[in-house]
Amino acid sequence: MIKLNKYLFFILIHLLTTYSGFGQKLKPYFDKDEYKELLYISAKTNTPDSVVFKIPAPEHHTMIYRSKILGLDNRWDLWINYEHTIAVVSIRATTGNIESSLGNLYAAMVSAKGTLVLSKADTFNYCLAPDDKAAVHVGWLLSMAFLSKDIVPKIDSLYQSGVKNIILMGHSQGGAINYLLTAYLYSLQKQKKLPEDIRFKTYCSAAPKPGNLYFAYYYENITNNWAFNVVNSADWVPETPISIQTLNDFNETNLFRDAKEQIKKLKFPKNLVLKRVYNQLSKPTENAQKKYEKYLGEMTSKLIRQKLPDFEPPEYFNSNNYVRTGRTIVLYANDKYFKKFPEKSHNIATHHNFNAYLFLLEQK
Repeated sequence: MIKLNKYLFFILIHLLTTYSGFGQKLKPYFDKDEYKELLYISAKTNTPDSVVFKIPAPEHHTMIYRSKILGLDNRWDLWINYEHTIAVVSIRATTGNIESSLGNLYAAMVSAKGTLVLSKADTFNYCLAPDDKAAVHVGWLLSMAFLSKDIVPKIDSLYQSGVKNIILMGHSQGGAINYLLTAYLYSLQKQKKLPEDIRFKTYCSAAPKPGNLYFAYYYENITNNWAFNVVNSADWVPETPISIQTLNDFNETNLFRDAKEQIKKLKFPKNLVLKRVYNQLSKPTENAQKKYEKYLGEMTSKLIRQKLPDFEPPEYFNSNNYVRTGRTIVLYANDKYFKKFPEKSHNIATHHNFNAYLFLLEQK
């Protein structure tokens, strides 16, 4: 591990640009070999995973920076491909510490644009999607807020030294945070707070669902062929958090908008029968969403504040309609895979670890 002060960082970037001659640019679309190298990098970021799973060292990249622990036990590394002048921001996944798990459990939604009060002296303004209906996972947003305060200045330093191609990588929780970081960096470019000619390419690997449908719509629109969601079809983590869709999660023009009024116009006893049916269908999901917000929002925030005492919990968004986000690359688990990685394993990480993903990648 190399931990750089700011002066050594600038020296290395200067050597990088001098050596590389500004080589190959990033290309759109999913690249199997590129993702494989990124899995090697991510495993090193998630030490001791690289040791436990015996993951090879990256072949083309060198780590030049590792952050201190930030937020909810979050950390990131900066890697460089000297030959092609491409940087990689690699975000760590969930660790064994309680703070890290709290980041996952803090699963209420908040608006995709707004403000987080991280401390009395630190407010984080963000716009991950301009749509008022867009919402994201508050725990991963909180983690991203802390990480971005260290990542953005490094990106600016890279750019000043001529590095304009940056890959954003995260596995598991790191992938969830990576979704939000990607949207945040695009918004900074749109606000001209980051240069528009920086090319970001995103790989969210084994990542859970980061937000609702309207966030997904916007994210997919702005990233197009430059962002990927890579999943093992046997992996349970990309199926989380639990999604609860209520009638409030539909577009404004929909079949159900005037249902109550239309039912009132019906003659007795049809109106009473249909009103009962309507309530039996709609109330359970509405109640489930409220409980989800109560336990994984309001109550979990109290635990968060034990770790971050100056954090002020935001107003929660009235939804938990989590959806799969981004252009999805499916690593499909077949019979050959299940012989090596049993489908009914007692180890919950069997289908989520780096070796499982690397094995399926080689079959693709």
